[in-house]
Amino acid sequence: MGDYKKLAVWEKAHQLALATYKATRDFPKEELYGLTSQMRRAAVSIPSNLAEGSGKNTDAEVARFAHISLGSAKELEYQLLLAHDLGYVTDPAYQLLDIEVKQVLRMLSGFIQKLNAS
Repeated sequence: MGDYKKLAVWEKAHQLALATYKATRDFPKEELYGLTSQMRRAAVSIPSNLAEGSGKNTDAEVARFAHISLGSAKELEYQLLLAHDLGYVTDPAYQLLDIEVKQVLRMLSGFIQKLNAS
């Protein structure tokens, strides 16, 4: 497939991972091994699986890793909601992150459809 860094969906997912790290920086210390860690792992999983999938030989294999990314994005979507409802993320920050997650979800779905059509 080639260089994953040239994929628009990977770039958007990478930016989401960076934003997630920034958003979780000020979470309560008791969440360090809980929600903070879970959100960061889910966010990093999205571009990581796209990168790993880019090294595979067939579109079906690439699509499998993109599906894993999709699952991680859905996981992060919920975790952001939970963090917001717990008061760890402000309304404006939540709104921005939620938009970013939804954009990544749409991009991943389109990417998977394109791969499946090949």
